[in-house]
Amino acid sequence: MPTDWSHGSKVVYAYLTYMGLGLCYSLVNIPYGSLATAMTQQPQSRARLGAARGIAASLTFVCLAFLIGPSIKNSSPEEMVSVYHFWTIVLAIAGMVLYFICFKSTRENVVRIVAQPSLKISLQTLKRNRPLFMLCIGALCVLISTFAVSASSLFYVRYVLNDTGLFTVLVLVQNLVGTVASAPLVPGMVARIGKKNTFLIGALLGTCGYLLFFWVSVWSLPVALVALAIASIGQGVTMTVMWALEADTVEYGEYLTGVRIEGLTYSLFSFTRKCGQAIGGSIPAFILGLSGYIANQVQTPEVIMGIRTSIALVPCGFMLLAFVIIWFYPLTDKKFKEIVVEIDNRKKVQQQLISDITN
Repeated sequence: MPTDWSHGSKVVYAYLTYMGLGLCYSLVNIPYGSLATAMTQQPQSRARLGAARGIAASLTFVCLAFLIGPSIKNSSPEEMVSVYHFWTIVLAIAGMVLYFICFKSTRENVVRIVAQPSLKISLQTLKRNRPLFMLCIGALCVLISTFAVSASSLFYVRYVLNDTGLFTVLVLVQNLVGTVASAPLVPGMVARIGKKNTFLIGALLGTCGYLLFFWVSVWSLPVALVALAIASIGQGVTMTVMWALEADTVEYGEYLTGVRIEGLTYSLFSFTRKCGQAIGGSIPAFILGLSGYIANQVQTPEVIMGIRTSIALVPCGFMLLAFVIIWFYPLTDKKFKEIVVEIDNRKKVQQQLISDITN
């Protein structure tokens, strides 16, 4: 961006380029997120794909923090622009290379009966998919919980613990410990107890962990970090297994209508997650505003309670709500296996009919 542009021109440029980035991200992320559905119908394989995605995302987040953080910390305000430009270009190139490798290394193995359904048929299929809508609501609750914690963390270390240096520790516990410790467990849990029960255990663990975290958050930091780790592991389990659950809803829609709509299914699921991120990030600001928060001041007991509520009780409540919703989720692993067998039988009959007609 030219430095001699007016402030208004810079703002317009920033808005347009950011919207363009969001559009390009959606064009890439929706088919990428739908890959697991198209690659395999095996529950354990889908769970492994979800686990790999979660672990890689968390490790990338941590690596970038350690890689870019020192460059920003040691740069003057004048040097900051060039530092951001450099890392943006480097990461953009790395992203293109990695996406190309992903594109060349993956293959769609699930055959569609209807190759290119119309928008009307796709929407009708989506509307009848009750498990998908229940999963979306459950995912909404989990994402609200996750981002409420993230948005509250800096306030917690600054005003409750009175030590902003602990922010990095808190982030590592939430992101690295939670995901890296939980994701490898998910495939084995799915094989033993199924995807639905795995989600329920994760949600219950998150609920109990956040409740314990609220109770000990002001009098014992080590115990509070252990409680947060427990909650984060539970949350990590739900975040990982929900990708496999989302993939299963595609087969359910195909079972009802004969139409596979991986892209549209994932789009709705992804949109719901984005709503959860936005709501979860805004809840702490709303609570702090009601409690009388004033920045850079010694906070009142009401504000301290508001911070503790935002970082512990709100996530606890939404994880409990996710547990209740998925408790009534109708698509069990047994039902899913029956659906896959039925779909395969339909495809065999169709292929036989086509073969008889052509011969």
